[in-house]
Amino acid sequence: MTLDRRTLLAGAAATATLAASVRAADPVFQPDISLKGKSVLITGCSSGFGRLAAELLARQGAKVFATMRALPRPEAEQLRIMALNERLDLQVIALDVTSDQQVAEAVAQAEMAAGGAIDVLVNNAGIGITSPVEVQDMEATRLIFETNVFGPHRMARAVLPGMRKQGAGQIIQISSQLGRVIAPYSGHYSATKFALEAMSEQLAYELVPHGIDVTVIEPGGYPTKVWVNRNAYSLALKDRAEARHTEGYPQQVARMGTEDGSGRTNDPADVARAIAALIAQPPGTRPLRLPVAGGSKPQVPINAVTAQVQTEWLGNSPFGPLVRGVHER
Repeated sequence: MTLDRRTLLAGAAATATLAASVRAADPVFQPDISLKGKSVLITGCSSGFGRLAAELLARQGAKVFATMRALPRPEAEQLRIMALNERLDLQVIALDVTSDQQVAEAVAQAEMAAGGAIDVLVNNAGIGITSPVEVQDMEATRLIFETNVFGPHRMARAVLPGMRKQGAGQIIQISSQLGRVIAPYSGHYSATKFALEAMSEQLAYELVPHGIDVTVIEPGGYPTKVWVNRNAYSLALKDRAEARHTEGYPQQVARMGTEDGSGRTNDPADVARAIAALIAQPPGTRPLRLPVAGGSKPQVPINAVTAQVQTEWLGNSPFGPLVRGVHER
């Protein structure tokens, strides 16, 4: 099928209806849900969404492998003490998603402790480095892609053989609204999240025959420690940036490393609850994308239109069963 601009514009008229159907299919968190019997590996659990998800899922009965880099560290000890005091099935594992060796070792350790394949992988670890794109040197570019794109890829490859063997599994990717819309001067953050979105959608298609679901959570802005880490990375970039690149953006460069997310009032636990609801949802019914935000969700119509385009383009092709298996849920 050939899609021209007129066809796409005509299709946009149905966006509101499609978007409503996407929202209607969103999972709903129930405080009394039980995740007992589920093994869940989460990356980036030192703070923010990862830490909150580790706590919530463990309290809902899941066997949680909370991973973080640079152990030992106080955040790991805090999680261990909490799990001991509350008698939760939670284990802290050292894992830097930029390391092939640590990814392999952490997944092997978790699978051994779980007695088999990991049921759910939550790829949460991520970083931001803010500046005009021209100012992003190769050191910053490699670091953010290593963490936000190659890291989830490493993790998926590590858990998928086990998931495929058991014929079931779930991968939850933490993306962002900025994985579908773009804000100027955000460095390569959108570039990495766009890449994660594309990789995840392709993975979702390819895993339909294996009974493995993939969902991309797209959070809005939340007051997590990501702002602190982002400022550190951005300041380091500003310190080594060359004047020939920074001189075109004086106001934006002056703000690098000074972002403040403390004024945001949305509850970061929204994302943890969304993760729990997705895990509790029956296999084969989970949405490909799940926007989560306390305010506007600008990506909703984009998600609806792209699902429509994918289905109209490939729905009757040899790839049709894979594409429809993801979008017609």
